[in-house]
Amino acid sequence: MKTILITGGAGFIGSNFVKLMLDRHPEYKTINIDALTYAGNLETLKDIDTNPNYEFIKADIRNREQIEDIFRNNEITAVVNFAAESHVDRSIEDPEIFLTTNILGTQVLLDTAKKYWKIDPADKYSTDYKPGVKFLQVSTDEVYGALGETGMFVETMPLMPNSPYSASKASADMIVRAYHETYGMPVNITRCSNNYGPYQF
Repeated sequence: MKTILITGGAGFIGSNFVKLMLDRHPEYKTINIDALTYAGNLETLKDIDTNPNYEFIKADIRNREQIEDIFRNNEITAVVNFAAESHVDRSIEDPEIFLTTNILGTQVLLDTAKKYWKIDPADKYSTDYKPGVKFLQVSTDEVYGALGETGMFVETMPLMPNSPYSASKASADMIVRAYHETYGMPVNITRCSNNYGPYQF
């Protein structure tokens, strides 16, 4: 059975995605890891606790030993990285936690995935990976900066983050891109905007 690792799956968007995966893709095992900080809420996932294709692990993406254990004990074929410190106001008050979680935590995930997904991890020049693996970085449109009263962001715009939060997400995106360009890792980056709905903090 294919196994997808969802990070930050007890948060607002992540928990909706966990439920979507279990509903639409019963061929996958879904592992949800979350550090359960202020925005993580397991109550939103109580109705799927008994699903045999679902497992929750309390873990911090910055903790390399925890992430290694998860990869070692499971055949992870995809990572969807929702885990992040968010909210601009909080990043203004305490930028360090945003930098360590959003940048270094993402790098720990990338590095561990590379180790377990590369066909020859000892060869630093090899860009051959197991078939079907993918790292999906869930980012934000805030990496583009601010709009005026009119207009819209498009993917070709330069990154112009204006807060510690958006700067940390832009930095994480660049690390993800670098792992693709340097190591050939199969990645995608999404930059969604104005999310709202059930389970929002």
